[in-house]
Amino acid sequence: MERLQLDFSCISPEIDETPEPGETAQALVTRLAQAKALKVAGTGTGLLIIGSDQVALLNGSIIAKPGNHQNAVVQLRAASGQCVHFLTGVCLLNSTTGILQTDCVATDVYFRDLTDREIESYLQSERPYECAGSFKSEQLGITLLKKMTGDDPSAIIGLPLIRLCEMLAKEGVKLL
Repeated sequence: MERLQLDFSCISPEIDETPEPGETAQALVTRLAQAKALKVAGTGTGLLIIGSDQVALLNGSIIAKPGNHQNAVVQLRAASGQCVHFLTGVCLLNSTTGILQTDCVATDVYFRDLTDREIESYLQSERPYECAGSFKSEQLGITLLKKMTGDDPSAIIGLPLIRLCEMLAKEGVKLL
């Protein structure tokens, strides 16, 4: 949001992020992005509220946030030499009109073949234990990668700014 030079505040909505039975990854991130925005909407009117959520998929299975060092090691070993598919859900809620705009932006992240030493060094440096896929591309995690592909390079950090700018424009927000 700082990149867009907008005034904002962050509120953690504390919602249950458990997938529903049979729910696809795309449905999950869009549902959670909406749920986060709607929960925060109770804090006031006249606001534009952004909700966002992200999941990583390896070989079609959702990779949970690792939560600790051991799980992150396992995740990065599994991602080594592989493509991890990230889905980032974004929702913009106009708390006055109730209008919701929701989308899901995909990014494919191709990891290099990683050594155990590289994984350990990276994890000790950044401790990305609350990050989908166990890495942060905006920091040292970029060194783990071969390439990334997708329509919005900002989506991988958890908020697809290109898509958000389109949503904000529909709400009359002039960024320039």
